[in-house]
Amino acid sequence: MEQDYQYYKKIFENTAKPFGYVDFDLLDENIERIVSAASHKNIRIATKSIRSVFIIKYIMKKHELFQGVMCFTANEAMYLLNEGIEDLLIGYPIWDSEAVAKICQLNQQGKMITLMIDSVEHVKHLNKIAQMYNVTLPLCLDIDMSLDVPGLHFGVWRSPVRTVEDAKVVVEEIMSSSSVSLVGVMGYEAQIAGVGDQYPKKTAKNKIITILKKHSIKQLAEKRAATIQMIENFGISLQFVNGGGTGSLHSTTNENVVTEVTVGSGFFSPGLFDNYRDFQYKPAAGFAIEIVRKPDANLYTCAGGGYIASGAVGTDKLPKPYLPENAQLMSLEGAGEVQTPIVYRGTNALMLGDPIFLRHAKAGELCERFNHLYCVSNGEIVNKVTTYRGDGLCFL
Repeated sequence: MEQDYQYYKKIFENTAKPFGYVDFDLLDENIERIVSAASHKNIRIATKSIRSVFIIKYIMKKHELFQGVMCFTANEAMYLLNEGIEDLLIGYPIWDSEAVAKICQLNQQGKMITLMIDSVEHVKHLNKIAQMYNVTLPLCLDIDMSLDVPGLHFGVWRSPVRTVEDAKVVVEEIMSSSSVSLVGVMGYEAQIAGVGDQYPKKTAKNKIITILKKHSIKQLAEKRAATIQMIENFGISLQFVNGGGTGSLHSTTNENVVTEVTVGSGFFSPGLFDNYRDFQYKPAAGFAIEIVRKPDANLYTCAGGGYIASGAVGTDKLPKPYLPENAQLMSLEGAGEVQTPIVYRGTNALMLGDPIFLRHAKAGELCERFNHLYCVSNGEIVNKVTTYRGDGLCFL
């Protein structure tokens, strides 16, 4: 059964547009490929890429390697805990004292949410609050995995812990604190996991990125191993060493010190993930907008569609027309808040009221636009599940 334009059009012929959907047949294929690529390492699900409790739980039940989740805010972590999801790591530092206090109270009840830190200031702040509640907060140290070359910071600006000595200073602060403990280390190699290296018509750029990635993989593996060795020299027995992302599974899993990898975007495989050399996943999630005008030959104007992804402004952050094949955005208008013109010169006879299917450039932000996701399998809608937004929640 070919999952082409007519396939999805028939499935959704009676569904009001716009809507978001997940093809569970393709999602299952992606899950299998991710499990295989993980090379027996545990997999922590990045919830920001999913943003639907139903789908997070669905993925976690598919294989024993799915162990725990990485959340993006404290409130999200507490919400998921209430929904029965455990082993929660907040992937970004939090400072809000009220949120930390609530986590301390959960800790008193035997619930565990691991907090991310990357500075002495973080440690002191969390330790002070934890002391008030007579608990010990579990911490994860975030180390910078970027590559600095002359004239270029190849990576993202996250943790200020760039060397083993930087990490040692923070670890010593944790060791001298009464109400926090170091249980994990994370290093996200964004320049590997989040940067495509096979963009069409960009041969020179692709070659440069490939070279930088190769050099970076070697350097970051050495840094991570040295950091873990330093921590173990303190007599600390870590519960986990987290690394990677969808785009770096092939390299991160080769590191002996890494015990788990984080995966999020690969489950849905959004538009940006079409541009990687080392892997290819299935386009499992998308959205549809409705043709409401035909202002010219081969031009179809749809209602809505301006669902732009975060990050540096560029055409690669625009939603990507998916079906019918060869549909394109107009360069002068792009995807608009209330209307999106689509250029199409293919063989499908498009009419007013017909859908145009698009894929969001990034995975998680799709769910911020829709209260529900339609679940598709074997040529039909099999479920309709809520997103965080559908649950009445907005965490960032």
